[in-house]
Amino acid sequence: MNRTLIVAWILILSTAVALTGCQGYYSNTVSYVPPPKKVTHLHFFLHDTLSGKNVSTVLVARPNITNPPNGFGNVFATNDPLTVGPEPISDVIGNAQGLGVSTGQDVVTLVLLFDFGFTKGEFKGSSFSVLSRNPILEKERELAVVGGRGKFRMATGFAQLKTYLANGTSGNAIVEYHVTLIHH
Repeated sequence: MNRTLIVAWILILSTAVALTGCQGYYSNTVSYVPPPKKVTHLHFFLHDTLSGKNVSTVLVARPNITNPPNGFGNVFATNDPLTVGPEPISDVIGNAQGLGVSTGQDVVTLVLLFDFGFTKGEFKGSSFSVLSRNPILEKERELAVVGGRGKFRMATGFAQLKTYLANGTSGNAIVEYHVTLIHH
């Protein structure tokens, strides 16, 4: 009897302690005080290589139709190096990894979902993300920055792109980026 009574009390107390500690899947709402915002300007070059040595962009899916206009429906996976200068031997400071989907039927356009990660320098370990339309045949264009991590936490902003070099035969390109990031 004593043993049964002790076990019963242990179960009752354990349940009571467990229930008081359970607050659900959330905490009480508190006011958010954001840290001061910072503005960072970046300048670098992206090397997109579709053919030749050290390919950095590959076709991973295509539509099930014959001869889609402008490659419409093609999906590409990318791991492009980012460099300080336009030369292929320039210092690599990071890479752009993500997906590009050919979405233009009348104009060659890619919708890009890229994460620009830095592997050297002041921003090593930090990245910002882009989700935007990129009309690649226009010499100058702009992409939307939709987030970031590390030193670019909660980033917004824009990237201004200018085609530095494009080879219509190979598909290879070097693109100059001027990026303005607003972040915490």
